[in-house]
Amino acid sequence: MTGATRRVARRLHDESAAQTNGDVVPALLAAIALAIDRRHSEYVSMLLPRPSPELGLRLVEMLRAELLKGWADRASATAPSVLLDALTALEQVREAFERHRSQSPSAGATGASALDLLVEVVHDLRSPLTSILCLADTLQRGQSGAINELQHRQLGLIYSVTLGLSGVVSDALELGRGEELIENEPVPLSLCELLERVANITRPMSEEKGLRIELTTAQPDRRLGQPMALSRVLLNLTTNALKFTERGGVEIACAVRRPPRIEFSVTDTGPGINPDALVSLYDPFRLARGRAGYRFSGTGLGLAISRKLVGAMGSELKLDTGDWGTRFYFELELPALPTPGSDAVGR
Repeated sequence: MTGATRRVARRLHDESAAQTNGDVVPALLAAIALAIDRRHSEYVSMLLPRPSPELGLRLVEMLRAELLKGWADRASATAPSVLLDALTALEQVREAFERHRSQSPSAGATGASALDLLVEVVHDLRSPLTSILCLADTLQRGQSGAINELQHRQLGLIYSVTLGLSGVVSDALELGRGEELIENEPVPLSLCELLERVANITRPMSEEKGLRIELTTAQPDRRLGQPMALSRVLLNLTTNALKFTERGGVEIACAVRRPPRIEFSVTDTGPGINPDALVSLYDPFRLARGRAGYRFSGTGLGLAISRKLVGAMGSELKLDTGDWGTRFYFELELPALPTPGSDAVGR
């Protein structure tokens, strides 16, 4: 066992991971060796204040490999019973590290307590992020004095990044609290104002990347619907589209289908979505793997909330994608409001 421990220590000496952990690796190896020698797996936690379960498990696997290799190279010098005893003790140490990992704070914060903590943390982020957005927008518009072109671009970048973070915060709060996502009753809205509001919010982001935003509206303009939920969906979809489009632009559109049904869509000229990603596209808290191509935020909250909002309004979020780009769309019944001097409703 001593020889195996020394060989593992030598192997790790030149690795960057070992350098990062400083003196932890030798101390942890010594504690593992003593735990095996004394047949007391809990010696590791008794000798070290807070051993890393991940590093410990890695060292256990390396020690097991070294023990087997050493026995194979010198089979006549070590009795099989001695090797078996050492491997059994090593397995007990591995189980101890697994127990420590399951009891660690990162693994223990699950269920309602973890969700409550998440809501509290992201709630604390909302106010400062909103302040940054307002300040960046005020400065960029020159309301606090003239700025040069470089400062204009830098403020646009600050605005875009903060807008993305603010969206993640709002998505996490809505998902964590389980609140009603849409207005209880439809209210009057303007299709033109709805699309222009989304375009105005995301325009600094499009200008920073040199992308155009195009709007296509439908008539009649005045409708009954849920403007807050609609704005949220279109904002999420537009932000995603701009984030992953490098050339061309994004179109935010609405069109009359079968009256009073209106189709809303957000279309980009990006690279399209990898077919492998479609299965988990709407899963919240999924992890991005850094794969080249069309990717959404690492958490996946934006699309998860958008799909939930569209479903709450009685529709389904759909998409078409290819090498031409990606188009998200959905249909809603939005009855038209009568214009002055007209009795026509629902067209």
